[in-house]
Amino acid sequence: MAHWAVVFPAERLDEERLFANEAIPFEGDGPLAGDVVLLIAGSLLFGLGRIRAVNRVHYTHRLLDEPLPVGDLKLAGPGVYPLEPSVFEASAGVVDPGRRTDGSKRTWLVSVDMPIEAATPAEAARLFWSYVYELGPQQLPAFVSPSGNELAMQAFVLGVESNQDPEED
Repeated sequence: MAHWAVVFPAERLDEERLFANEAIPFEGDGPLAGDVVLLIAGSLLFGLGRIRAVNRVHYTHRLLDEPLPVGDLKLAGPGVYPLEPSVFEASAGVVDPGRRTDGSKRTWLVSVDMPIEAATPAEAARLFWSYVYELGPQQLPAFVSPSGNELAMQAFVLGVESNQDPEED
């Protein structure tokens, strides 16, 4: 098993925040099935993974909501870099094991609400999905609350908490 860092452009973190991808493709040579990988966007560690197929890292840990600075790890921009095991462990060791993607999960209620003018319920449903597809996570807030505590609802746009109250700044 070898140790690697795969560095993406900084904007890749925003892309990964939008969808629950199981794996992330990358370009470059070196990592083989079973190798472990640090996933870095710009200078932020956003995940840990393991190679299961050529040029695909499957997440073992996601840090999308709270990425960590890579600290003293000096990498020259996007690409694939071999790491010494001790260097890999120094970065991976700060990741909370409670963030494992295979750990227990909480139930959340997630909704997107919007008024739609239509002649029939079926037309309203079609227009809803068209709007969701067209506007996407860049413009539509998703409202999220823990199941059983709907008063704790928060709005998220682009995977980041967003205040939707027009009376507040």
